Amino acid sequence: MALYHLRINPISRSAGRSAPAAAAYRAGERIRDERTGRLHNYSSRRDVTHTEIFVPSALKANDASWARERGRLWNAAESAEHQRNSRVAREYQVALPAELSAAQRLELARGFSRELADRHHVAVDLAIHEPRAGGDPRNHHAHLLTTTRELTATGLGGKTGIDMAYAESLKRGVSTGLKELVAIRERWATLVNDAFRAAGLEQRVDHRSLRAQGIDREPVSHIPFAAYQMERRGLRSEVAERIRERYRARVAARAAQPASTLAVEAAGRAPDPFAQGVAGIEEIRQRAREAWLQLRREAQPGAEAQPAAEPHATRQKARDQSASAADLQSDAVDKDFCL
Repeated sequence: MALYHLRINPISRSAGRSAPAAAAYRAGERIRDERTGRLHNYSSRRDVTHTEIFVPSALKANDASWARERGRLWNAAESAEHQRNSRVAREYQVALPAELSAAQRLELARGFSRELADRHHVAVDLAIHEPRAGGDPRNHHAHLLTTTRELTATGLGGKTGIDMAYAESLKRGVSTGLKELVAIRERWATLVNDAFRAAGLEQRVDHRSLRAQGIDREPVSHIPFAAYQMERRGLRSEVAERIRERYRARVAARAAQPASTLAVEAAGRAPDPFAQGVAGIEEIRQRAREAWLQLRREAQPGAEAQPAAEPHATRQKARDQSASAADLQSDAVDKDFCL
């Protein structure tokens, strides 16, 4: 069964991370962080099979030559940020199908890197990792480290892509935030399925949730890489045991429900926002804001009705809240995932 995996992580100073460190780890190279003076040396890695830096196609070769020097690129990304909690880079981590050949996986990763570079006008630092000895033999994957700022002929410009300010995205007429995340996830699924078709394989992947696909089962639990490694060494991992126990409990609870109950719940269940697209999510948010304002007016009968927030301010607040939640979930230490 083909597996879909795409995880988007911010590389943030607030989590103690830096762009040169992230780049050195993924590429298996030796890079000095000019901002801190610290040397990050991962040149002993043997699981990195391919590295390459992509720049926007619109730039002339001479204008972007400096960005193809890994150390220079990521130190420039660091020096462009001045806040202690700045996001200095973005990472797109994807599973490369084990069903494809090494050449086909390389072509797939390079195509996605090229599209991201052109879509957001950023530099994309691609590193492909093969499965580690003793690990899951299907664990072919790629790290695409991107700048959060546009790559221009004179250096790094303003924030772009997912990190672009909402007002700027309106001015340019481009998508950002959650809408852009969904679009990228869908695009990766399309590229993987295109690669399967080109290879004459019947496997397919889907970026949507099981619920959106109409599949009535519990999602398979993910065991963290550190817990997985502990168990491979013969040690007990309480984290992994708790995850498996919660999964078994959810499966048992679902199996205990009569088929009629499941059908009734499915019929009366609220539509899945991801099945409807981002418009459905925005509508849900708008309804929640309106309900909150109504409760506020009822709680203060003597006060004048408060006008609804300006659309721009409201959407910007929602975007900031979504970004903060995403940081809590995905801003983790640099570790290879385990399928």
